[in-house]
Amino acid sequence: MNSDIQFSIIIPVYNRPDEMKELLDSLVKQTNKDFELVVVEDGSSISSEDLCKSFSDQIQISYYYKENQGPSIARNYGLAKAKGNYYLFFDSDCILPPHYMETIHKELRENFVDCYGGPDGAMEDFSNFQKAVSYAMTSFFTTGGIRGGKKQVHKFHPRSFNLGFSKKVYENTGGFPVTTMHPGEDMVFAIEVIKRGFETRLVRDAYVFHKRRISFKKFYKQVFGFGKTRYIISKHYPETFKIFFLFPSIFTLGTIGALLLGIAVHRIFAFPVLLYATLVLLDAISKSKSLKIGFISLAASFVQLFGYGIGFMDAVWKHKVLGKDEFGVFGKGFY
Repeated sequence: MNSDIQFSIIIPVYNRPDEMKELLDSLVKQTNKDFELVVVEDGSSISSEDLCKSFSDQIQISYYYKENQGPSIARNYGLAKAKGNYYLFFDSDCILPPHYMETIHKELRENFVDCYGGPDGAMEDFSNFQKAVSYAMTSFFTTGGIRGGKKQVHKFHPRSFNLGFSKKVYENTGGFPVTTMHPGEDMVFAIEVIKRGFETRLVRDAYVFHKRRISFKKFYKQVFGFGKTRYIISKHYPETFKIFFLFPSIFTLGTIGALLLGIAVHRIFAFPVLLYATLVLLDAISKSKSLKIGFISLAASFVQLFGYGIGFMDAVWKHKVLGKDEFGVFGKGFY
């Protein structure tokens, strides 16, 4: 199979025609255009259909519209329409470097794997805020660097912003979990792929540029969702739980406690928070070569940790204390 790979790129999109244009532009610029593109409009009120048609003379592209049911189900819809035997997925706010498809062609020809993922980062022309958010999502001081292509501390779980898998995986799993839960549905998929005996791999050179969120409010909402679904996934797959998943919640409570003690008792209690903030700031300035981006990155890092930590604690509280099940998933499996 690795000598006859036919790629189908599947993109679910919801009200993002402007960002989709940047993604399509990057696909047109690929040094290897041996792929088909399947775009699934997930019940958007702002259509990308005309945009997709405008690219039809440059790449092989198919456009489909369906009612809004969430990205997981939209991806499965695209899988059913795809003609290839290896499926690639990107978020609609991603941009591919020109060598991406050539890189993954070469990787799979020489060292085939049934499921892979790649890292993400920021382009030079991204806004200062987008670069800061990218730092917060990939830094050693916030996520341990595991989202930025660093060495994994456990089996690699590809994420849907940059993910590929074979037809064999699709036939075995049926695609993504049929759930409205988002974010987190791609993590469930990766867990199931590994449980079913498939190898997963991080391909560091197959990276994408990810625009992510454009305000602290939207960024907080996103990472809050990550924390919430992490708890839900850990309840379904307890073997995947790692102690460091608790770090954002511990960090949130510890930071609040340290600052309160620093105000009420003695400022020495606030020293660990100030030390951490200093390390993050210096690291961010060093990596971005910008004082301004460094300070925005510092704020984004605290938003990332607080949002995730509060989301995790919120899910625990609602499930254990209030008995709520927001997604209707605690009493059943995802597959």
